[in-house]
Amino acid sequence: MDLSALTAFLHKGGPALWVIAFLSVLTLALILWKLWRLARQGAWARGRAHTAVALWCEGGQAAALEALAPGRDLRARLAASAMGALRNPRMGREAAREETTRVAKAELAGLRRGLRALELIATIAPLIGLLGTVLGMIEAFQALQESGAQANPAVLAGGIWEALLTTAAGMAVAIPAAAALTWFESVAEAAQTDLEDIATRIFTHAGDEEVG
Repeated sequence: MDLSALTAFLHKGGPALWVIAFLSVLTLALILWKLWRLARQGAWARGRAHTAVALWCEGGQAAALEALAPGRDLRARLAASAMGALRNPRMGREAAREETTRVAKAELAGLRRGLRALELIATIAPLIGLLGTVLGMIEAFQALQESGAQANPAVLAGGIWEALLTTAAGMAVAIPAAAALTWFESVAEAAQTDLEDIATRIFTHAGDEEVG
């Protein structure tokens, strides 16, 4: 479909279809940006943190921290923060726990950044499509009323299918947005479970000598 055909198609649906077209571009941009962000945060990286926690549980605190040194994924960052806080002689266990909680919340907030925008698009895209359809139907029936007894059913049908374009377009945008939102939320929930497990194991196997 060339640019002129696309423009003509959008004109058929009216302003609502233009808004939905903008939302479709925004949805694609948000999904690509979110994938890039998750990759940068290491949302799927687990090996380094789990190896370090295993070393910590076996009593190798120094080795565990050394294993985490080059780590940039969120699980490794949380583990390093918890271990460092527990080994800090000026920080008690409760303060170390608070610091670990703070870091975990910051990491999870980063994972969920942008999801509200996808949720909004998934909600409003079908509504905008429905609004466009209703407005189009009103216009079609107004034309039918003005034409009186000489109404052409083909013209009426053409007006109706053009009005229905916006509903179909709105659903076409909302479905992938909702699917992406659900998947991103599942990634965040899996990461939250891992962070809670990592923090619990680190604090459970922290010896009194490491805590100030």
